[in-house]
Amino acid sequence: MAVERVIIAKPRGFCAGVEMAVETVERALKRHGAPLYVFHEIVHNLHVVRDFTARGVRFVQSIDEVPAHAKLVFSAHGVSPMEWRRAKEKQLEIIIDATCPLVEKVHREVRKFAAQGDWIILVGHERHDEIVGTSGEAPDRIRIVANVAEAQMVDIPDPSKVAVLTQTTLSVDDTREVIEVLKQRFPLMITPAKDDICYATQNRQDAVKQLAKEVDLVLVIGSRNSENSNQLCKVARDQGTRAYLIDDCSQIDAHWLAGVARVGITAGASVPDHLVQAAAENLRRQGASVESLGFVEENIHFALPLEIHPETSNF
Repeated sequence: MAVERVIIAKPRGFCAGVEMAVETVERALKRHGAPLYVFHEIVHNLHVVRDFTARGVRFVQSIDEVPAHAKLVFSAHGVSPMEWRRAKEKQLEIIIDATCPLVEKVHREVRKFAAQGDWIILVGHERHDEIVGTSGEAPDRIRIVANVAEAQMVDIPDPSKVAVLTQTTLSVDDTREVIEVLKQRFPLMITPAKDDICYATQNRQDAVKQLAKEVDLVLVIGSRNSENSNQLCKVARDQGTRAYLIDDCSQIDAHWLAGVARVGITAGASVPDHLVQAAAENLRRQGASVESLGFVEENIHFALPLEIHPETSNF
């Protein structure tokens, strides 16, 4: 049996924060030229990083790797105050902050709760760039919890003064379970007025839940270090549908398609849409029809950093 139908999820791919961050690097390159330094990967996508690297962007894991008087962009994942201080001490020519506004919102909440004397439980993965940056806002008052088991064990000096915040790219369902455990342990715990999981993460996961009901197999396009791409795979599998994470169509294994009539395709929030279209075209050439299945229209856009905003640019 050959694949008969390909269904592409909507929404998928670039979110507003990624669009802003990628456009920030594009404009910084155009205005200032190479070399341009970016602290961490601008977004977690292999193809985006390779493209910028080929054009003179140098991705670094430490401010120590950035020479004095260089041009630096902070990635969409946000950075700690310590990294800001280190960058300013370098006397860099320019510093552009491409932090996603939704991540910055979590940073502000950390500062607010810490100033109130609360202990903050940050739900997320300790080594993820976003969590590293967020926890740096108040390292002495933050406890990082990755799962239910850790939520059951976390030690808080004053259980009556607890607030919980979350990494923006976690699974909605997984986060809910962790927070429920924390609520049982800390009944007075403060939770944010809105979940910190961003609109794009929520929308893409909701779309995959529906997509998984319509197909025999889901292909999630995204890189291994992309948290939200990995979560899309998990969400599809939780619906009982096979799902694979791939960087691009070259990684599609023909064995996966044996006996499969309907294939769903989606992409993480840091994935360019041309990778989705290439995967769909690959299967179309083998005889499959291609259609889209829309769930939510997204029309959110974030302003570019002032340093490269069109109104202040020379182009």
